[in-house]
Amino acid sequence: MDGWISGIFVYIVVWWVALFAVLPWGVRTPDNPEPGMASSAPVEPRMLQKVVATSVVALVIWLVIYAIGQSGLVSFRDMIKDM
Repeated sequence: MDGWISGIFVYIVVWWVALFAVLPWGVRTPDNPEPGMASSAPVEPRMLQKVVATSVVALVIWLVIYAIGQSGLVSFRDMIKDM
């Protein structure tokens, strides 16, 4: 990554992808849903815990992407030139 702005954008994209991977963790549906409620609605969504877990997972993934970019192992600029 060339600058801190591109790093922020990469983190945001990784964060959203990680959110959709983390959302199903620990979901339980009610045994007897109330009338008018979806039977698939979670009992306790625990969104704050999922946002924190998403942030940690996204940070780890972002650090791996950053390390690969800084190591020169994969050059994203050379990949674009070859296209």
